[in-house]
Amino acid sequence: MASRSRNSENPQRCAPRRARGFTYIGLLILMAIIAIAAAASIQLGSVTQRRDAERELLFLGSQFRAALTSYALASAPNQPRFPKTFEQLLRDPRVPGMRRHLRRMPIDPLTGKDEWGVVRSADGYIVGVYSLSEATPIKRGNFDADFGEFANASSYRQWVFKPAAQAAQVRRPTPETGAPKK
Repeated sequence: MASRSRNSENPQRCAPRRARGFTYIGLLILMAIIAIAAAASIQLGSVTQRRDAERELLFLGSQFRAALTSYALASAPNQPRFPKTFEQLLRDPRVPGMRRHLRRMPIDPLTGKDEWGVVRSADGYIVGVYSLSEATPIKRGNFDADFGEFANASSYRQWVFKPAAQAAQVRRPTPETGAPKK
């Protein structure tokens, strides 16, 4: 019996080493699966957060659109139909007292800043507002009728929020003749 090898004397001694190797490989595989799942959930969370920001941008854009429409419809025949600054939407200087077309200057949900891109008419009036984000939109279709032109935009900058068409084309009577002004 003295000629037996060490491993044959104690057969249980080899088994734990092999089991430890399989346990280690199993632990590595489990950690890889957890890492993949974590990365996928982070990416999904990022996409979900961006979709929420898009919805918020569409809501704020409709607020800008309503404010520009309200400003245009509240204009007297001899007054400008659009504001030169955002402050004029926050507090309309053309009327006595307090008239607000926009309650507060919103923060762009995509950039996190209160800066917005502005589309101006030839004479310098604000006729449209857009986000300064250059990211590609996730939403590419199925917009409300008001925002149908946003389909397949390559950047959020192409989502321009303009006043309703009827506000931009309202004909007002001139004070002298009462005839529609074109």
